[in-house]
Amino acid sequence: MAGQHAAPKRPPHPGPLAGMRVLELAQIMAGPTTGLVLADLGADVIKVEKLPGGDDSRGYREPRINGVSAPFLMMNRNKRGIALNLKHPQGREILLRMVRDADVLTENYRTGTLEKLGLGYDVLSGVNPGLIYCAITGFGRDGPWADKGGFDLIAQGFAGLMSITGEPGGAPAKTGNPVSDISAGNLAVVGILAAYVHKLKTGRGQVVDTSLMEAAVQQTYWHAAIYLATATSPGATGSAHVLSAPYQAFHARDGWLNIGGANQANWERIATVLGHPEWRDDPRFRTNSDRMTHLPELARLMNEVLGTRTRAEWMEAFDAAGVPVGPVHSIGEALNHPQTLARGMVVDLEHPQAGPTKALGCPIHFSETQAAVTRPAPLLGEHTRELLRDYGYGDADIDRFVADGVIETA
Repeated sequence: MAGQHAAPKRPPHPGPLAGMRVLELAQIMAGPTTGLVLADLGADVIKVEKLPGGDDSRGYREPRINGVSAPFLMMNRNKRGIALNLKHPQGREILLRMVRDADVLTENYRTGTLEKLGLGYDVLSGVNPGLIYCAITGFGRDGPWADKGGFDLIAQGFAGLMSITGEPGGAPAKTGNPVSDISAGNLAVVGILAAYVHKLKTGRGQVVDTSLMEAAVQQTYWHAAIYLATATSPGATGSAHVLSAPYQAFHARDGWLNIGGANQANWERIATVLGHPEWRDDPRFRTNSDRMTHLPELARLMNEVLGTRTRAEWMEAFDAAGVPVGPVHSIGEALNHPQTLARGMVVDLEHPQAGPTKALGCPIHFSETQAAVTRPAPLLGEHTRELLRDYGYGDADIDRFVADGVIETA
């Protein structure tokens, strides 16, 4: 409404990217991952949401907190939001004005979508030659599948991840988390920061291009090494490592724990802790190659011993011997663990509609320029009026844009 007071200015973000401005034309997971990492590091990330409806993750029905999508809240904290109809000429004009002083624009549409709207890199770089344009697609911006859409599930299957996940002989399984989406978002962050260094040196922007497919293929380093050396594709190994043993989940009397015997010294300590020092010289288990050859038998013998004591008792014993060990947690156990909390990986936020909420914190820590989560995810169009004022539009203009369906305000 005309005459509405702008929200009070927040103190400057203390992070190392303070001063960087990012326009996020991305939704759901991969692109918003990029934005939330940059925002945690101090960038001013402006989420440019489509009309009608905004980011599709707003429509995820469950779980919701006071009617607000919990997945949307998770992926979009620390960002300001503007709701803009890019199919309207005035909407495109507003975006071009915003691009003039932006450092970065991110998008995860199908290849060619923004070009069809007249907002491709050639147009945007003409407005701002220093713009870093980051595109996350399903399969990349060139090649025979450049025009094909992609989702995390499709990328995991394409890259072979589903053939190496799950138990041996089982049906194809995807990882429990959207590893392609999240990894592609993080790769985009790396690309943007490298391009930003280049921009600081030269003043010139460029296109940063990555994809869900490439992010998934990157996850196969060990397995690709096996195939490229032997021309044989490795299969699923459950929780076991594809190259070393014992390195997997085992069952104690009251639950699962992981034991990492990824080198010979740790294996010898494991045999001692389990009360079977003779295993160190057993021809079935003497070397890593021996243990990999006889892994099912090794795992069976270890589980028989481990089943005699509790997980806590075994963890204490392995810790004392210097053997890497840890519990197999549920998500709730992981998020409530004292170590997780001590590292700031769960943060409290206050959302104007959802109320008190929690989100994941930033996993990167700095000694001088602190990362921080300082604001909740925006309501649809929450900062539209504030941002348009910043870009020189008056309240009469903004009210007209609302009436014409160019923007939405909260």
